[in-house]
Amino acid sequence: MARYRGPVCRLCRRLGEKLYLKGEKCYTPRCPFERRPFAPGQRSMRRRKVSDRGLQLREKQKARASYGVLERQFRRYYERAVRRTGITGDNLLRILELRLDNVVYRLGFADSRAQARQLVRHGHITINGLKADIPSHVVKLNDVIAWTARGAESEFYPVAQEQAKGRTLPSWLALDLEKMTGRVLAAPVPEEIGAKFDPATIVEFYSR
Repeated sequence: MARYRGPVCRLCRRLGEKLYLKGEKCYTPRCPFERRPFAPGQRSMRRRKVSDRGLQLREKQKARASYGVLERQFRRYYERAVRRTGITGDNLLRILELRLDNVVYRLGFADSRAQARQLVRHGHITINGLKADIPSHVVKLNDVIAWTARGAESEFYPVAQEQAKGRTLPSWLALDLEKMTGRVLAAPVPEEIGAKFDPATIVEFYSR
């Protein structure tokens, strides 16, 4: 499955905002964005004015980088959001939030979405008792996310349990910390997501 394999901290510097793509490292002084809070490449003393289209593109790139989605798949999510009733930007946010790798991250099983993606790809996660190894799988209401027997025996499992204890859970998810299982209670609430991008601006970008 295609994904971005380059240095993710470079994405934050290019987009001019910390997107917390490396988990715990982003909260320490070792974060490259803290040490070099400017765009990568040759620096110019001349300030360039960014057009409206450029600002819209930047918001889209922030969304793609945040969730680890490439352009073709992101475009499909947008088209799916347009077909649904309601506000397109909110629909897009809900689709992205219901990706399996994001739900694993939100439950606190992983320190970042990239780490959550790896857990899923390595076959450590189940949905309703069946092993799920596709990070882009969109979970549904009342789906139960748990660990496989192999995942529960891994060295990372106790680390994940400790991580989950300190994670603030969104209202649309429930977590049984003892069994390390989560359940989707409702659709994600856009106001609770705290997105680093503006979904309405992304809709404007694709609407032209």
